[in-house]
Amino acid sequence: MPNRARDWFQQAVRDLEQAEDSRHAGRHEWACFAAQQAAEKAVKALHLRLGQEAWGQMVARLLRELPEHVAVPTELIEQAQVLDNFPTRYPNSHPEGAPFEHYGLLQSEEAIRYARAILAFVRLHMAQS
Repeated sequence: MPNRARDWFQQAVRDLEQAEDSRHAGRHEWACFAAQQAAEKAVKALHLRLGQEAWGQMVARLLRELPEHVAVPTELIEQAQVLDNFPTRYPNSHPEGAPFEHYGLLQSEEAIRYARAILAFVRLHMAQS
């Protein structure tokens, strides 16, 4: 069976581009969601590159589950935790109001910045392995 790490990482890059497009269009909830998806897919790509499967959607946990020789900075895990806490997908994610009413430029810029950092970390480690 072929290693699909490259496919997962390429999709992560594309998801990050979608996040940026959504931010520019003022769809900040979609920007946050796409940024989280980009980070998730990138970390799963690294797991695959290292010969292991990864399950779940929590980026912070996926980072923690990487082998010990992949030294994940604490700051990166904390950034992943922020991404994991953007409940942007469903109208009942918040006590009231649609998701788009809860996210603005500040949140989408932060989400994209953190996703970029995670993709850069993954890109570096995929090149080394």
